[in-house]
Amino acid sequence: MSDYALRLDGVRVQRGSFELQVDLELPEGYIMGLVGPNGAGKTTTIRTILGMLTPAAGTVEVLGQRLPAPAGLREQIGVVLDQASLVEQWRLTQVEQALAPFYQAWDRNGYADLLKRFGLSPSARVGELSRGMSMKLQVAIALSHGARLLVLDEPTSGLDPVARDELTGILGEFLVSERHSVLFSTHITSDLERVADQITFLHEGRVWFSGATDDLRDAYRLVRTGPDGIDPAIIECHGLRRSPTTAEALVPSAEVGLLGSGAVVERPSLDQIVVHLASKEVVA
Repeated sequence: MSDYALRLDGVRVQRGSFELQVDLELPEGYIMGLVGPNGAGKTTTIRTILGMLTPAAGTVEVLGQRLPAPAGLREQIGVVLDQASLVEQWRLTQVEQALAPFYQAWDRNGYADLLKRFGLSPSARVGELSRGMSMKLQVAIALSHGARLLVLDEPTSGLDPVARDELTGILGEFLVSERHSVLFSTHITSDLERVADQITFLHEGRVWFSGATDDLRDAYRLVRTGPDGIDPAIIECHGLRRSPTTAEALVPSAEVGLLGSGAVVERPSLDQIVVHLASKEVVA
């Protein structure tokens, strides 16, 4: 039995002029954040994992099974999308009636309990739900058929801070079982600061980093100096921003010693890393 919830090895996917090349490993029992700017390949990666796209090369393993896998694998994967693909006129009881026959492990009592816990009325219609409530419904569905892997594609986009906090709390409870794992694609990297053990950073269809979140944050430092204090010819820097009075860039931690004594050096947030790694030099 594999110890990995996900393994993508040498995967290459071609979609028109865009090519994705990705390698990543998500150990069981962990949350991996999938981050990167628009067009980086996050959604293409998720669709490949879900079997919606077939790689031109490489292998994809989900919960120890190589794709294409037996149909029963879908019961162990819960998917939460930015927009739920459910009939808006359905009441939440009808959602269960429509979906339960597709899952041998569907738990009717569990679904009812989750609706109650999330404050969802069984008689409410899908189209009447707010974005936050719609996300909770998708999570309730995923947890009602015994999913071991949750795949979330921009689940917190458009949610208020309270709803986002509730969702991340639910994910934490899901991870109580060591056999449960989460792949969490999002633009809101602050949501990952608290919950993601692993980060895969995509840019222009390539993996720039994949590993422990703390390792990524330890690998770089955010540096602020005078306008001429950062020389790209001497120091590797990312997202260099210059003004008449200051310069700011993301610098590998190992190269901080090459800076002058007047530099202000900080441990960057995940958001600052993503922004700077994906940015070009800016001169104000």
